[in-house]
Amino acid sequence: METDVLVPIESNPEVMTKFLQKLGVPPDWSILDVIGLDALSLSWVPRPVISVLLLYPISASSEEHKKKEESEILSKGQEISSNVFYMKQCLSNVCGTIALVHSVANNLDKIQLADGYLKKFLDEARTLDPDERGILFTESANIINAHKELAEEGQTNSSPEDLVNHHFIAFVHKDGMLYELDGNKAFPINHGPTTAENLLEDAAKICMEFINRDPDEVRFTVMVLSEYE
Repeated sequence: METDVLVPIESNPEVMTKFLQKLGVPPDWSILDVIGLDALSLSWVPRPVISVLLLYPISASSEEHKKKEESEILSKGQEISSNVFYMKQCLSNVCGTIALVHSVANNLDKIQLADGYLKKFLDEARTLDPDERGILFTESANIINAHKELAEEGQTNSSPEDLVNHHFIAFVHKDGMLYELDGNKAFPINHGPTTAENLLEDAAKICMEFINRDPDEVRFTVMVLSEYE
């Protein structure tokens, strides 16, 4: 389902944090930049980290890997916890918003989400399948309007017609496993064991795999959702 084409939310921690707070996330949770993926840089990131966000450039190699990965999983199978909240992306340019929704929805045991647009959406989406959740999201006017409002506040001048060649995904810990949540993939990706304490370090390894597939690219951004005021 596709309606009007939206301006993407800028990969700006302040803007993204403001968006989350507008949707009912308490102010003690913030989106923060990760300045590097080496051990020292990761040690500076405030904890706890409950989600890692990666913005990466879409390329021939990233699309080739996506197809190969899906084919291998369809052939070999994978275990996905029933507690993982996953939804498909049915609108253009909302991958950042979808990544934020995935980040919050899979951490409701830690985030005291206030009554509001996002809580209402998640309550209604709980029993739906990923495609139905994606469609419900397109019909959630209040969330879409919040996206539009915050997209206009970004520092980068852009329009809905601009070619968006970057994509946001989220990594979360759920039931002892590291999950990659990408609304444009066929399903969540189980990247193997992790812990709440090691989420950032383990997700950073997967982020490095994305970077190594495009060694000539520099347009990667890593952020976290962390308890930090």
